[in-house]
Amino acid sequence: MAQSSKVKVENVNHPGNSTRLDQVKYNAMKDAYMKVLPVAAPGLTVAEIRECLTDVLSQEVFPGGAKAGWWAKAVQLDLEAKGVVKREKTSPIRLYKA
Repeated sequence: MAQSSKVKVENVNHPGNSTRLDQVKYNAMKDAYMKVLPVAAPGLTVAEIRECLTDVLSQEVFPGGAKAGWWAKAVQLDLEAKGVVKREKTSPIRLYKA
């Protein structure tokens, strides 16, 4: 059986640690995430982002939004760790493109 490609992801909450996740699912979520994320502060809340993701997320990769919440969080934390996404210090947090 062929092994799926993996991508190395980081977590802003655990600097220096990384893990490897399915590349197809990661890229599909990252593409959707970057489409909905605003380019400036104050940004969107995590709940608002997840709501917007349902309109642009690949149904082929995430049929019916299955496991999309987990993948959205994994991609969010990775993009924050890599400096692609910034977090406003508000409650609830708001995110936007760096």
